[in-house]
Amino acid sequence: MSNAIDTSSTILITEKAIKQIKQIMNENKIPENYALRVSVKGGGCSGFTYNLGFDGDEKDGDTFFNSNDLKVVVDGKSLFYIMGMELDYSDGLNGKGFIFNNLECN
Repeated sequence: MSNAIDTSSTILITEKAIKQIKQIMNENKIPENYALRVSVKGGGCSGFTYNLGFDGDEKDGDTFFNSNDLKVVVDGKSLFYIMGMELDYSDGLNGKGFIFNNLECN
């Protein structure tokens, strides 16, 4: 069974990140009904690894929310770790990529 929640209680996705995600979906012909799946994996010296992917399946414990017409899904175990996070995209001199910022620590 899935849940739907308010975006503000989970993760903030910047306009720059949304634009890049939608571009990736378009370039890779990802169906519009697919969601961006955000997950967190623990382990190693660095603590956590944040993963992004696209998923058309709904799993038990999934929570869905929308951010600027982007459907986002988070599994139940990862939800706790992404609450209060910001997903941004950088294309600066230090490289391109998605960045997770913990707004709770700022």
